[in-house]
Amino acid sequence: MLEWLRKGFLLGLGAMSLTREKAEQLVEDLVKKGQVSTDEAKQFVEQLVERGREEREQLRGTVQSEVQKVRDELGLVTRKELEELEARVKALEERLQKHDG
Repeated sequence: MLEWLRKGFLLGLGAMSLTREKAEQLVEDLVKKGQVSTDEAKQFVEQLVERGREEREQLRGTVQSEVQKVRDELGLVTRKELEELEARVKALEERLQKHDG
């Protein structure tokens, strides 16, 4: 019963949007109805939360990769690259001021 429920829930709703609180509430309702035991419920909640965490990490990696591709295609610079260029320009300006002064 628990395995069927777990698979159905993950497929139907998607674990990525599931918070621990929502998972605990759902499972608590199932325990009250006698559909799962307390031990099964605890295990189920942990599985749901872990699956959600894994999916968020996977999505984060995918988004970062896609943003990097777009940035590269458009020839955009990163904030770090811009800050490095600003520092170099400032250093050159200071050298010029010392040379002219």
